[in-house]
Amino acid sequence: MEKLIISKKPLKGEDGYKTFSIRVKDETVEELERIVTVTNRSRNEIINILLDYAIKYAEIK
Repeated sequence: MEKLIISKKPLKGEDGYKTFSIRVKDETVEELERIVTVTNRSRNEIINILLDYAIKYAEIK
């Protein structure tokens, strides 16, 4: 019989992601939910896409 090998799961926070809370205006949440519904993607995925885009194209003066 072959052995069942179970590998360790990375500890939370060691998967390249961090979790934190933010305050968001109601209007922003409504628009975010609209995008989530239209794209059939998770809220987390949409927020990451939007943040990546904003960081890439932001200009600091």
